[in-house]
Amino acid sequence: MRVKVPFFGREGRGTRHTLLGRHFVLGILPTVLFLWNSPASAEVAVPENARTMTGVELYMIFQGKTWTWESGAGRMESEDRAFRAWAQAATGESWAEGRWSVNDRGQLCLMAVWHSQSAAAPDKTCFSHRTLDGTIYQKREPSGDWYVFKHAKAQAGDEFNRLVREDLVAAKLAAVKERLEGQVKETKNSVRRQAGMNAVGGVQ
Repeated sequence: MRVKVPFFGREGRGTRHTLLGRHFVLGILPTVLFLWNSPASAEVAVPENARTMTGVELYMIFQGKTWTWESGAGRMESEDRAFRAWAQAATGESWAEGRWSVNDRGQLCLMAVWHSQSAAAPDKTCFSHRTLDGTIYQKREPSGDWYVFKHAKAQAGDEFNRLVREDLVAAKLAAVKERLEGQVKETKNSVRRQAGMNAVGGVQ
């Protein structure tokens, strides 16, 4: 799977929430839509005797790991199951904070509020996992394709290899957050200045 950097998609790209209003979601959509793309490899058929992975197994795989993307990364902390991420897209930067969870239905779920310069919206993305003879299969819910997440004999292209111990999120997220907040303040100040000029007849 080539995860280019989560959320806000349709048809297996995550469940989009509308808590903050559709216009907020549309505002942040271009920045984060490409986070979870389809795997680069062809869809595979999961063996019928492959079993659903347990929550404990998934926890041991993902806890304390950074999932690296081509233009971003997501960090799954052990403490409080905190999830933090940042992403860079053609439309701009975004960052997220929330939680991650695993269950005995073989699912890893990432729940967070994503922020861009102009919007903030919550989203939840889940992945299902099955295993057989050391090979792990992964699928994005609800309608993504199954692919090999980790081969029994490790291969260079395994998505599993993108999980690293190093925290590649904390420092970058802080920088992205600071930049975006600065851009928002500058925009508000510009609007106020423009409004003030209009009030005294400087600009019509």
